[in-house]
Amino acid sequence: MKALIVVPVLVLAASLGFLVASCSSNGDATSAGPVPSLGTTNGASEEIPTTTAEDETTETEAGTGTETEPSGSQVTYQVWFRNTDGLFVTYRAEPATSRVGTAALESLLEGPDSFEQGYGLRTAIPGDTQLLGLEIDRGIAYVDLSSEFEAGNSNASFDMRLAQVVYTLTQFPTVKRVQFQLDGEPVRVFSGEGIVLDKPVTRGDYEELMPAILVASPAIGEEISRSVEISGNSNVFEANVTALVLTASGKELARDFTTATCGTGCRGDYSLTLTFRAQPAGSSGFVVVQDDDAADQGFPPHQVRIPVVFG
Repeated sequence: MKALIVVPVLVLAASLGFLVASCSSNGDATSAGPVPSLGTTNGASEEIPTTTAEDETTETEAGTGTETEPSGSQVTYQVWFRNTDGLFVTYRAEPATSRVGTAALESLLEGPDSFEQGYGLRTAIPGDTQLLGLEIDRGIAYVDLSSEFEAGNSNASFDMRLAQVVYTLTQFPTVKRVQFQLDGEPVRVFSGEGIVLDKPVTRGDYEELMPAILVASPAIGEEISRSVEISGNSNVFEANVTALVLTASGKELARDFTTATCGTGCRGDYSLTLTFRAQPAGSSGFVVVQDDDAADQGFPPHQVRIPVVFG
């Protein structure tokens, strides 16, 4: 398993037939759906009518190694960590597996690698937390973690660690909500801070932990050549987003702007492509995404710098 430093061709997992360790009510393994391609964040926060775990029919784990894995193929999936601005999405690539949901959670529990740590990524999840089980039934992922997941005394840390799990699992189309369990027991109140978890939670429950600008593509460390597709979502003034390509020394190679689908109090998606003159192969640079200096302070209020490698 490795972090996605140089991103391969996007993986369309629908054609590979990936299955999460899960079970439907009729006993057949339930597909997690296509693994999101690089640049998709499943940003929609549509609320689903909530029910408690007792209202759902779950069965024991299915898909325990009898599926045929596509030979020579890889799967790419999202893992959600945090930085000083909030949640941050990064990627992993590994040989194709029929248990991609479990793989994503295990990668999350391993924490950011040294490259990601150097970029400033961290995790709020205690390092000794273990994944004990994962089941998906009718849109709900039932994730069972060891009691170490509850360790600590920071309410902000508790919210962030819950959000990291929720965002990592809800990248898959069949997962809309997440129900937490600890050591096999459903969680009703989480931690000594009294966080109520008596019903499955969604991305919308943790939207306040998203940064003003989230860059979903390119990934940190991705190789780009002559053009780069830049996408993500944001909540910035008048939804205006500007993107740049810079060399390591700060020389501007390309710049353009776009308008997200929502802004000034709501999150919206943005996407644009920048074309630039070829750079020496292996040299480093940055993709920068920022909002407008509406207050005329001389600098943008929000800016994200993604390190890239020119190919």
